[in-house]
Amino acid sequence: MAGVFGDVSRDAGKEGVFDLFYGTDYHSHLGTKFGGMAISHDGKIHRKIHELFNSTFRGKFGDFVSGAEGNMGIGVISDYEEQPLLIDSHLGRYSLVHVGKVINLEKIANDFKRRGGHFSEMTDDGINPVGVIAALINQGENFLHGLELAQNSIEGSSSLLLLTREGIYVSRDKLGRTPLVLGKKENAWAVASETCAFPTRGFRVEKYIGAGEIGILDDSGYHQLKKPEERMQICSFLWVYYGFPASSYEGINVEKARYNCGRALARIDRKEGLEIDLVAGIPDSGTAHAIGFANEMKADYGRLYVKYTPTWPRSFMPQEQEMRDLVAKMKLIPISELIEGKRILFCEDSIVRGTQLKETVKVLFDEYHAKEIHMRPSCPPLFYGCKFLNFSRNRNELDLAARRAVRTLGGENARAEDYSDEDSENFQRVVEEVRRDLGFTSLRYQKLGDLVSAIGLPKEKLCTYCWDGCTGCGK
Repeated sequence: MAGVFGDVSRDAGKEGVFDLFYGTDYHSHLGTKFGGMAISHDGKIHRKIHELFNSTFRGKFGDFVSGAEGNMGIGVISDYEEQPLLIDSHLGRYSLVHVGKVINLEKIANDFKRRGGHFSEMTDDGINPVGVIAALINQGENFLHGLELAQNSIEGSSSLLLLTREGIYVSRDKLGRTPLVLGKKENAWAVASETCAFPTRGFRVEKYIGAGEIGILDDSGYHQLKKPEERMQICSFLWVYYGFPASSYEGINVEKARYNCGRALARIDRKEGLEIDLVAGIPDSGTAHAIGFANEMKADYGRLYVKYTPTWPRSFMPQEQEMRDLVAKMKLIPISELIEGKRILFCEDSIVRGTQLKETVKVLFDEYHAKEIHMRPSCPPLFYGCKFLNFSRNRNELDLAARRAVRTLGGENARAEDYSDEDSENFQRVVEEVRRDLGFTSLRYQKLGDLVSAIGLPKEKLCTYCWDGCTGCGK
């Protein structure tokens, strides 16, 4: 994933630079590979990019910020692309950051190359998507026209901040899969992926940018240049996993939605009379789901795992599977005195591959002598790899725990769509196969309808593709 932040201040002093610095840093939960900032001052744009493998964003950019001046800037923390790029074109000199995934990247790039174009900005995987997006923008008669051309050409998603000498252009992807929100305080405006970037710098939420909306932010405020689209497909996983607890999207708080998820799961177990001793969450995102579950179940809640945060990042971020598994193992420290002999129900945000979870369950039984382990993921089984964002980008769709179960039950040519209907017998067979494979005493996934209700948006406004293969389906 990635997260972006931009701000414009009426004052050219240090306050705006610090807002940019700290506002960008509040997106560190969305990336661990690259960080970047671009600041406009005296008609020039000053840019810096750093790798973040072995350091925090603040640790890398402190020196840059201490010497920087300017009243406008953009920042990004990304897991894939080096950003921001600095572009010089017939539109003028500008800097660009992006959140999302361009599915048709290779086709767009090849079209440009056939016409004699070239790309100098590369990533480990090939052409930097931000460079391709810039090439699309440069075809426009002006920045608004260029952004419209880019958004109409991109398959997938791309939310953009474009820094010029006049202001920051703000462009949310056409289906709104990733969020952008405006903040305001006295003498300054900001735009961010995450609202958690606002409170400590004195910003309040002013407006949620609509799907497909384009505007410009300058020292007089935000000016809408293109109205939002009617259709929206915001990623549901923002509330399940990606989002920071203090953040809200479309006015809906992440922590509150997770409490709702836990309550929905608990209502079924309470009705069926499940007996447990303790409810726990897999940190961090599983914690809120577990609190909601425990409150609804009127059961004891306990922290059976404590996450060691000073040096270990979120385990989905590192690019190699071996490193992801190591991070997942090393960051969670069990408290054995709370586990031995207990019937434990864990809440987790999701079960993706399940490899590390299987090992964890075995250790809980064999070494810490848990009596029972019940697992309640707060979303349905993942049957499809995400096409639209960078979630599980380097994972093979067939490695998903639910897809392994489908192959076990139906053979190599079995189709996910024949098993993903949660009211079908085949779906129950998948759940039982995952339970058996991972070693749980019991396993129940969240129902998709309950997840949609927990978030609070109509299903047709949510992307639920990874669970049901559906884009834009109503109830």
